Amino acid sequence: MSVHLHDHTEWVEQLGDASRELLEHNWSDATKVFSARGLDNYVKGAAALRGLGRGDELVNAWIASAPQVAKEVGEDVVGELATSALMFASKTSGSVIELVLATAPTAARRLADGALFLQYLQFLNTLVAQAPRGLRPMLGQLDALFGQLTLGGLRRWATWGAQAHRTHYEEQVAYFGLQSKESLAMLQKERKGTLLVDVQRRINMYLRALWGRDFFMRPTAGDFETREGYRPFIEDHFIHLPDAVDAVDGNAGTVGATELYRAAAAHAAAHVVFTRQPISAESLSPWQMAVIGLVEDARIEALTLARFPGLRPLWANLHTATAAQAATAGDWLNRLARALIDPAYEDAHPWIAQGRALLAEALPRIQVDPHDNTVSWDIGVHLAHSYRELTQGPAFQPRTDLQTAAYRDDNRYFWAFEGFDFERSIAAGYEPPQPVRKQVNLMAFVNELDVETAGDDAQEIWVLGTELFPYEDLGVSFNESEGREPVLPPVHYGEWDHMIQLERPAWATVQERRPKAGDATLIDGILTEHRRLIGRMKFILDAMQPQGVQRIRKLEDGDEIDLNAALASLTEMRMGRQPDPRIMMRSVRKIRDISVLVLLDLSQSTNDKVAGQDHTVLDLTRSACALLADAIQKVGDPFAIHGFCSDGRHDVNYWRFKDFDQPYDDLAKARLAGMEGQLSTRMGAAIRHATIALKAQRSSKKLLLVITDGEPADVDVRDPQYLRHDTRKAVEEAGRNGVMTYCMSLDPRADPYVSRIFGARNYLVVDKVERLPEKLPVLYAGLTR
Repeated sequence: MSVHLHDHTEWVEQLGDASRELLEHNWSDATKVFSARGLDNYVKGAAALRGLGRGDELVNAWIASAPQVAKEVGEDVVGELATSALMFASKTSGSVIELVLATAPTAARRLADGALFLQYLQFLNTLVAQAPRGLRPMLGQLDALFGQLTLGGLRRWATWGAQAHRTHYEEQVAYFGLQSKESLAMLQKERKGTLLVDVQRRINMYLRALWGRDFFMRPTAGDFETREGYRPFIEDHFIHLPDAVDAVDGNAGTVGATELYRAAAAHAAAHVVFTRQPISAESLSPWQMAVIGLVEDARIEALTLARFPGLRPLWANLHTATAAQAATAGDWLNRLARALIDPAYEDAHPWIAQGRALLAEALPRIQVDPHDNTVSWDIGVHLAHSYRELTQGPAFQPRTDLQTAAYRDDNRYFWAFEGFDFERSIAAGYEPPQPVRKQVNLMAFVNELDVETAGDDAQEIWVLGTELFPYEDLGVSFNESEGREPVLPPVHYGEWDHMIQLERPAWATVQERRPKAGDATLIDGILTEHRRLIGRMKFILDAMQPQGVQRIRKLEDGDEIDLNAALASLTEMRMGRQPDPRIMMRSVRKIRDISVLVLLDLSQSTNDKVAGQDHTVLDLTRSACALLADAIQKVGDPFAIHGFCSDGRHDVNYWRFKDFDQPYDDLAKARLAGMEGQLSTRMGAAIRHATIALKAQRSSKKLLLVITDGEPADVDVRDPQYLRHDTRKAVEEAGRNGVMTYCMSLDPRADPYVSRIFGARNYLVVDKVERLPEKLPVLYAGLTR
C-alpha cells in the first residue's frame, strides 16, 4: 500500500511527521472506501488543512475521519467536508474545526445519507454565525442529540437556543451542552418517536425475506404528513422514507412507528416489484390521475396479498376513512382506498360498490399478467367519470385532497410525463439519442407535412427561426397571444349574487400563469434606495424576533421554585408579615406561528402615475413588496407574494411570484421586478384562491394582506355592487377557514366600500400613495405583533 501512497509524495511531504505516520497507518483502510480520485482528494485535503497553520491535530482529525465518512455516506461528500472545514477557519478556532471533523463520522452514521450530511454541514455553517460559543458544546453532545433528534429537530433545537441566548454566552454554552433546563425542555419538545436509522437494518431484512432481493432505502429530511407534510416516495429506484415517525392511530388500534415503517416499505417495494411499465399522464386531469393512482395502489397490494396475506391487517389498519365522510373529494378517495383493501369495511354507496366490483372483476386478469397496469388506467378512468354522476361530490383540489393512509407514497414513481425509463435500473448510464433541433424558414415550415402522431422518438424537431404573426395583423405574434400556458389546470369557484341571494356554482375560473422574470438588480436597487428606512425598522424587526424560552415569575403554580421570590417570602414570614405565595416560575417558549400571503391587485390602473410623482402605482407597490419581503425574511415568518388581474369571469389570471415553499432569492426578486399591470380586478375569486393556499399552511395564524388601488370590477359586470358583495362573501369564507383578511387600499375614496367589504377594523387607506413603501412593513409589524 505504501507504493500507492508514494504517488502523492508532493502533497504528503507538506505534512508533519506525526501526520505522515498516521496517514500511512490509515492508508490501507482508505483504499477500501476511496476511488483513485477520492484518494487524491483525501491527501490534498490533508495538505490544505495543514496550510491553515492550526496544528497537526486538525490534520490528524481529517486523516482519521474522512475514510469513515466516505464509508457511511460515500466519497462525494468528503470534498464538501474539507471545503466546510476550510471555510470555518475564518469563523472559529482550530480546536472547534478539529471537533467538527472528529464528530463527522458520528453525523454520517446517524444520518445515513449523503444529501442529509450536506444539509448538516450547511446547518453547522449557519450555527457558527448565530451561536459561535454553542458549537463546541453541541458537538460534544452530538451522539446523544442525534440519538433523539432528526436533522430538522436538531436545527430547530439549535435555532431556538441561538435566539434565546444570543447575547448571554454563559447561558448559550449551558444550553448547547445540555446543562440547562430550557435545553432539556426544548430537546423533549423536538424529540421524535423512532428514527429510520435505528430500524433500517431490520426493514431491509424484512423486505429481503419477503421478496428475496435487496431494496435501496434513503431517509428524507422530513416527517410523515402528520408533522411536516412529507410522504414516502420512490425516485431513481430508491425508496425514500421519512427520517423519523411516531405511532399513529389506526381504525383497529394504535400502529407503532416500526410497524408504520414496515407498512410503508412493503408498499413501496410492491411498486418496485410489480409496476414495471409507466402510466402515461397525457390528456389526464388531476382528478383522473388521483383515481388511477389509487387503483394502482390497490392493484399492487392485491398482488402482494396473494403471496403474503398477513400484510392485510397491517395495511388495512392504517385506513381510517368512514362511510360518513363526504365533505371533500379527498374523503371519497379515502373511502374508496379503504374499501379496496379492507373486506370488513362496510360502505354501501354505489360509487364505492362500483369500485369494489370493478377490481374484483379484474383480479383474474391481474393475476395472469401481474405487470400489466393498463387495468389500473381502465378502472381509474371509469371511476373518475362516474364520480359526479353517482356522488354529486365536490370538485377535486389537487393540493388538499390527498390520501390520508400514512404508509402510501405519492405515486410519482410510475407516472410518465416527459421521459420514464425503467431500463435505467438494468443499464445505468444509458441515455436515448436526443432529437436534433433544426431552425428552418417559414416556407419550409409550411410546405413540410405535419405529422400529428410524432412521438418523443422523432429524429428531428423543426423550429421556426422567426416569430410567426397571424394573417390579421394584431400587433403581436402567435407566441405572445397564445403562448401563455397555465401552470396548473384551471380552478373554478362560485360567486355570490346579491340580487338572488344565492351562490352561482363554478362561476369564475382562476388560471395560474407563469410569472415573467425581470431584472433582479431592480429589487436590490430598491433596498439600497430605502436603506435609511430599513435602518429605522431594525429595532421593530428585532422586537418581532422569536424570543425562545422565557421565564414567567410570580406564579402560585409553576414548574420550579423561584429562589429570589422564595427567599423574599421567607424573610416576610420571619418578620411576622403575610408572605407572597407566588414563589413559582414556569419556562414558556415564545414563538411566532403565523403565515402571511400578500395578494397584489395588478390591474391596468396600477400603471397610472401618482399625482405629482414620476412613479406609477405599480412601481410603489413593487417597492413596498421588496421592503416587506426583506422585513419578513429577517423575522423568519413563512410568506408568499401572489398577484392577480382578470379579463372576465372565465379568465382570472393568478401569479405566484414567491410561494411559501420557495426561497426569497434572485428568482423571486426577478419575478417581482417583472410584474405588470393589466386588465381588471375580480377580487373575490382571487381571495378564494389565495385562501386555499393559506389553508394548506400548518401555522396557527394565517394572514391574507390584500393591496389594491381600487374597488372590485370586471369587464363583464355592470352592477358595481355585484363584485363588492361577492368579495365580502369571499372574505367571510376566509374567516371561517381561519384566515384573517386585511386590505391596504391606495384609493383615497375607498373608505365607504372597503369598510363594508373587509370590516371596520380590517383595512387601511393610504392617502399619500408615495408613502406606501414605508407604511407596508410597519403595518405588517402591527398586524403580526
